[in-house]
Amino acid sequence: MVADAGTASAADSGQGYDATPYLPSRGGLAALRRAAADCHGCPLFLDATQTVFGKGPAGSRLMLVGEQPGDREDVQGEPFVGPAGQLLRRALDEAGLGDEKAYFTNVVKHFKFTPDARGKRRIHKAPSLREMTACTPWLAEELKRVAPEVLVVLGATAGKALLGSSFRVGERRGVLLPMPDLFGKPAATGRLLATVHPSAVLRADDREAAFAGLVTDLSLAATVLR
Repeated sequence: MVADAGTASAADSGQGYDATPYLPSRGGLAALRRAAADCHGCPLFLDATQTVFGKGPAGSRLMLVGEQPGDREDVQGEPFVGPAGQLLRRALDEAGLGDEKAYFTNVVKHFKFTPDARGKRRIHKAPSLREMTACTPWLAEELKRVAPEVLVVLGATAGKALLGSSFRVGERRGVLLPMPDLFGKPAATGRLLATVHPSAVLRADDREAAFAGLVTDLSLAATVLR
């Protein structure tokens, strides 16, 4: 009984670092979203306001994957609703993808942050490899249900989750790649395109040039979906 209590305690605090026990046995995206709301697969749920699951229709031809929700997303419960998300949608419009009913999600479903010195702002903190790995079962299930024709990987964390720890954005961006194996499962059909995260554009010294580069990359996805 002591062992069982210890196991339960570890799960309740997220110390198991594995979202697999929280996956539903059946159902579509709606079932996944409901189940993810109660995920304790890693400790990030303890400080986050809520789970921020992916949003968009099953069968979307275009799927975009980022790192994790930010402050605005954590409050509203939807991915890519903050400044980076607004910039991304503008880039999609300029790339000719504005009419696509895309599916937006992140590798990690809870906001990881550290308070600023005055405790008034929550500053984004990159998830650890352990936290990212714990959360990838959700992403694998999303990919299986959406089955996009083009999967756009936004930034280093998403790239490492899907293409391995050696992934570097600068080496792989703007090139159409085969869809990788989904965490030990057979590869999905479709193509993968890596590019920078829109938050990197917001931080760039030359934001106009960085934005133009993002649009150029996304335009390649548009050629596949025409």
